[in-house]
Amino acid sequence: MQLTGAEIVIECLKEQGVDTVFGYPGGTILNVYDALYKHKEIKHILTSHEQGAAHAADGYARATGKTGVCMATSGPGATNLVTGIATAYMDSVPMVAITANVNLPLLGKDTFQEVDIAGVTMPITKHGYIVKDVSILADTIRKAFRIAGSGRPGPVLVDITKDVTAATYEYIPQKPAAAPTPEKFTDEDIEAALDLIRRAERPYIYLGGGAIISGACEEVREFAKKIDAPVCDTLMGKGAFDGKDEMYTGMIGMHGTKISNLGVSECDLLIALGARFSDRVVGNAKKFASKAKVLHIDIDAAEINKNIKTAASIVGDLKHVLSILNEKLEPKRHEQWHAHILELKEKFPLKYEDEGLSCPYVMEEIDRVTNGQAIITTDVGQHQMWAAQYYKYTQPRSFLSSGGLGTMGYGLGACIGAKIGRPDKTCINIAGDGCFRMNMNELATASRYNIPIIQVVINNHVLGMVRQWQTLFYDHRYSQTVLEDKVDFCKVSEGLGCKAIRVTKKEEVAPALEEALSAGGPVVIECVIPKDDKVFPMVAPGGAISEAFDGDDLKAKEK
Repeated sequence: MQLTGAEIVIECLKEQGVDTVFGYPGGTILNVYDALYKHKEIKHILTSHEQGAAHAADGYARATGKTGVCMATSGPGATNLVTGIATAYMDSVPMVAITANVNLPLLGKDTFQEVDIAGVTMPITKHGYIVKDVSILADTIRKAFRIAGSGRPGPVLVDITKDVTAATYEYIPQKPAAAPTPEKFTDEDIEAALDLIRRAERPYIYLGGGAIISGACEEVREFAKKIDAPVCDTLMGKGAFDGKDEMYTGMIGMHGTKISNLGVSECDLLIALGARFSDRVVGNAKKFASKAKVLHIDIDAAEINKNIKTAASIVGDLKHVLSILNEKLEPKRHEQWHAHILELKEKFPLKYEDEGLSCPYVMEEIDRVTNGQAIITTDVGQHQMWAAQYYKYTQPRSFLSSGGLGTMGYGLGACIGAKIGRPDKTCINIAGDGCFRMNMNELATASRYNIPIIQVVINNHVLGMVRQWQTLFYDHRYSQTVLEDKVDFCKVSEGLGCKAIRVTKKEEVAPALEEALSAGGPVVIECVIPKDDKVFPMVAPGGAISEAFDGDDLKAKEK
């Protein structure tokens, strides 16, 4: 079957089970879009900006577990994908980004809209390809999907010269090959882990995004109950363990709960499952879990001993490794340890000022109104931390946020992608006013396709997290963080085709959410909150996580 390169691209996408592509057309990729026009089996979502397409593909992947796909033309189209590709790379999200470049004879000649996008993205992709020969196109796309979704997932770039998309070659259909799982552990590794677990009197489980990626949530819960250990999570691990379970102690790290931070600092065995000991979790590495031996289980050997020294480690798929450990372990009880953790829970609950409208109150209302069944996406900043703290995630793939790169403007595109991938779920994006400004043009995408998402804008008229740092560590010097201007988010949202509701009082939150849930299309809810609300607890830069402080601590210090 002789097909053009463009048709081969579409056939390969169909082979891989791709049902949706997010993108934006342009000159060099027109042949691919022409082929896409003839194949209605694949839905294309035209975003307002290529960055929105990358974030939407990312959100689709995180919500479904499938590989997300985005497309862009050469030059600025391709470079506009870069932030979204880097976001996916940092958070291990499977994505294939397909770009087209100028004709092969024109490469390297500063041709109109020519950029070496493979070179640009080399540090932020698992792999990158430049396809200059139509005979290798199909196999290259197949490899891209296999690499993106195997092992520790991540984005792969496929850049195709325009003449390759026009050339013809024989296309032979293939079924996707199962990706091999890299298993590098031995029986000795398993026994070393079992020995540490059996000897521990104060074990603690530190759960990362790898638990969700590997589909290991049931194994994690069985493991936690079998070894009778409390569980904390990272931003990426939200939902891997039931946030309402009595063994759950909340997030760990810079804005983690005092319970988790103190518990990890006092445990004698810290078991890291699919986590990478990032700086936001660890704080001062010399003081992190200083009383504990560390057992690290992860699929990526490069993460072992990278940031924190381990006593034992297992490199392999978390779901598989935990199934082995669960089979070999006998149930244990740590009643004294649990009693201590319970004391910490009673002494240091999460709390916020009850007077007036606040983001924690909004998140609690969203949790109540949706019965905890929504997919929550966020941008980055105070609202992100409040969304992580005050919505109780009970299921995997229900919290989508830029953890590693911290990408402002991520959430709206991701929310659109999540809703496309999971139309059965309520999808709500939480954004600060600063983040919302960056990519609010994607509201036009939501209204164009009448995608029923809810965009909540937490408007404090400042760059909240940066202002919080300026207040606490820069002697109230608010350099370029005040956003008191004439932007009316409700009018902008209506102008982009969405219904808009402004909320200024607590009693208005639930009715606004109910109205949005029944609207049948995209709705923006602007919640106006005080500019000096702060996220607590917090760990100061360079501090140990055991030194986390909150508003009460600051007041006591001032006295």
